[in-house]
Amino acid sequence: MFRQIINNNKRQLQKAIITTALLGAGLSVAQAEILVILPESGPMARAGFSIQQGFMHAYHASGEKMPVKLINSEQRKIGPLLRQHVNAKTRVVIGPLARADVEQLIALRPKVRTLALNEVIQQYPRVLQFSLSKKDDAQTLKQLFQKDQINHLYILREPGTEAEHELLLMSLVSQLDYPVEVVDSPPRWLKRQQGVLLLGSNGWINRQNRLPKKRLYSLANAVESQQQLPQGLQFCDAPALYQSHWADVQAGIQAAKAEHFSFQRLVAFGGDAWQIANYYLKQPQLNRIEFEGRTGLIRIQDNQIQRIPKCYVQQKQLVQIL
Repeated sequence: MFRQIINNNKRQLQKAIITTALLGAGLSVAQAEILVILPESGPMARAGFSIQQGFMHAYHASGEKMPVKLINSEQRKIGPLLRQHVNAKTRVVIGPLARADVEQLIALRPKVRTLALNEVIQQYPRVLQFSLSKKDDAQTLKQLFQKDQINHLYILREPGTEAEHELLLMSLVSQLDYPVEVVDSPPRWLKRQQGVLLLGSNGWINRQNRLPKKRLYSLANAVESQQQLPQGLQFCDAPALYQSHWADVQAGIQAAKAEHFSFQRLVAFGGDAWQIANYYLKQPQLNRIEFEGRTGLIRIQDNQIQRIPKCYVQQKQLVQIL
């Protein structure tokens, strides 16, 4: 059923792209094109489809006429795929998504500017790496703790989810210069400069008793549609999910049937991927870019992308921006 939805939407997107190409003045088979490489089947299909919808809705909203070519990366090696589809008219490549594919891409040292949609240790000047990384989430949490003058942090984790939060926790601890204490239950009392970070699901967080009303924190993955959080809990997330500035994101969410917040974030992520690519299409020699993106403030300098999410607090029946 889901594969049929993807195929139907892909055909609609390709039809719209062809129509756009035919209507544009002076367009021909030899015109420059944008190549998007994402999984359309297999275990990462849902994520790839959400990103694709976000990318294409932002692309159409921008009024760009350059055709987009959609390529399925599932069970295909990046080298042969690039040799088949990248040619003299390719202006920019978006993707791939899987980390192993990004590593292969960098090893190939592509000549065309590429925006990879994951991050790896390897670097190459023609390949920018963009992701919803734990490193960016940890950096934003650190700034939130600094605002609240935290100097001692308690961490409470949902049993069974330790591996899910390991990378963020490692990144966060490496950035903090004060005690970080993992506990099995919330502390009864908090001193003025102490805080509690909850790492777990929405349901688990709401089952916790006697949580403090101040200096209480969690991650974006604890936020679920139509599910409330404990009053006073602070978190940082993609602003497009809480603010109505990006109509293309809402259109992409509806098209992707992305009811779960994790896939809505990927729709927003796809929109930001298009905006980054569009900057380089207009000005290929740009070295510094900064804009208020759908997933946060986006800063690009010296081939490095930093994403700074917006932070929010749960106040009774609504979520308020900090």
